[in-house]
Amino acid sequence: MTSRPSRRAVLAGATAATAAVSLAATGSAAHALSTPSQADRQRLRRLISRMSLEEKVGQLFVMRVFGHSATDPDPADVASNQKEIGVKNAAELIARYHVGGIIYFTWAHNTRDPHQIADLSNGIQKAGLAQPTPVPLLISTDQEHGIVARVGAPATLMPGAMALGAHASREDTRIAARVAGAELAALGIRQNYAPVADVNVNPANPVIGVRSFGAAPEAVARLVAAQVEGYQSSGVAATAKHFPGHGDTAVDSHYGLPLITHSREQWERLDAPPFKAAIAAGIDSIMTAHLLFPALDPADDPATLSRPILTGILREKLGYDGVVVTDSLGMAGVRQKYGDDRVPVLALKAGVDQLLNPPVLSVAWNAVLKAVRNGEIEEKRIDESILRILELKTRRGLFRDPYVTHKGVDRTVGIRPHLVAADRVSERTTTLLVNTGRLLPLNRRKQRNLLVVGVDPAAPSGTGGPPTTVLAKALKELGFTATALSTSTGSRPDPTQEKIDAAVAAAKGKDAVIVATYNVSAKSSQRSLVSSLAETGVPVIHLAIRNPYDIARITGARASLATYSWTDVELRAAARVIAGRARPVGKLPVPVPRGDDPDQVLYPIGYGLSY
Repeated sequence: MTSRPSRRAVLAGATAATAAVSLAATGSAAHALSTPSQADRQRLRRLISRMSLEEKVGQLFVMRVFGHSATDPDPADVASNQKEIGVKNAAELIARYHVGGIIYFTWAHNTRDPHQIADLSNGIQKAGLAQPTPVPLLISTDQEHGIVARVGAPATLMPGAMALGAHASREDTRIAARVAGAELAALGIRQNYAPVADVNVNPANPVIGVRSFGAAPEAVARLVAAQVEGYQSSGVAATAKHFPGHGDTAVDSHYGLPLITHSREQWERLDAPPFKAAIAAGIDSIMTAHLLFPALDPADDPATLSRPILTGILREKLGYDGVVVTDSLGMAGVRQKYGDDRVPVLALKAGVDQLLNPPVLSVAWNAVLKAVRNGEIEEKRIDESILRILELKTRRGLFRDPYVTHKGVDRTVGIRPHLVAADRVSERTTTLLVNTGRLLPLNRRKQRNLLVVGVDPAAPSGTGGPPTTVLAKALKELGFTATALSTSTGSRPDPTQEKIDAAVAAAKGKDAVIVATYNVSAKSSQRSLVSSLAETGVPVIHLAIRNPYDIARITGARASLATYSWTDVELRAAARVIAGRARPVGKLPVPVPRGDDPDQVLYPIGYGLSY
């Protein structure tokens, strides 16, 4: 991870042909539904009136559950469920706690393959409709694409947010979300925790980074709105996150409590525009941030628990009346001050509707039940949140037909038009930062024999990898001879001297070396890897496969590109650019500060070479 640079130049910089994929082709037109009618609302209010208090409290919770099946998970998943939740499977979870939603995770073994996901979704819906008061569930996941993806291949994998920000095309961004939304809907997933609406004005941000569209607020706002339109036109609830803005943090809220030092005026100018654009686009849900923002609320409480922020600003000032969902309640950022029994109660009092993934569901569920029974939270306040949640479920067609089919999966998920769209969108995001002596594009006749070396971080499950192998394979398919050599050691991106020496030896006799780097810091041995390869006299092409800031720490490379992610789709696009099969048209969506003086900008927003 890079050390935290000064933000003066970065804050200053932050303010300073499309593949056709139709809704008909994705089979999702039927899910593009309108706002619930007055008759719908009356029907939903009657439904709420029939619910027991326990059922009402359950509707507020979105919970994880282990297993590939709603009723018959593997024994290890049964053990995990019993240990963490006190139930055997998803069906028992729903019967006991009446949860309104379930979130899918790869590590919970929810997302093995498309047919399995569809069957799991159907099993969950069957359990929901078997309750005393039948209610379909809202199934959700984090499918941001790029470095965060819970559903992998054969589903279509799109570029992540910052890659899309490099092309800044509303149409490409909308298409990426439309394809992703159609495939999620076909799997029974009707709420996606995307897009990220944070404006990444801090290069050292440890948790947002390339998950953001960029550092220019208005540009981010345009692309956030495009993704909202894309997801929701495909029948999936979009979720703008993380309100009131997580882009200028130096602490990861999974492990600590970040502090935002922006003034109220800076918030209006830097952080607010994407959320305003999402609201104007009709966003279904907004996720809260576990961070302190004293200019918006001087109390020592994270935004998730702040009534001035969630009700005073989000509801009243911005006029948002959709669903507000917490970020995971298992994260350290929301658990440092209060116990797990108080956090969900305080979140509801602040203005939250959905309580996401508490660490111990029984503690959270009983705490909310007790708060309503003893009058700390009025039941009518709970009813307001439930109505919002049920209206969202109505908009997404869950009351009409919550089930999916294998046939629908097969004609939607990973189909050729979607894969072609992903490739075309991806190659328009690759950004060329350096091209000394016009090294690129490579001449296949004169520079045929290539070595691909560098870091091989673990890719999001199902998204491919390892990167050096994927890149070498892509270059071979384009007519080059390419050898892959990883310099990683386990999960460590920085190579040992032994790995560097091996890479230097392998470079001898090659026509060019392509070296992939990952979050290069001032002390990273990845710097030595690049400079040592350059000293061999073999032309070095540098590829930053996560944050584009690596170039500020690199010396000796004759060419440098940024891909913003190491997933297969973006690496294949970079290979086509290197080979001259596609032109580099991406432009930096963030400024890159100098490595030796972070107050100065090395490459500004909008910089990018072409040929």
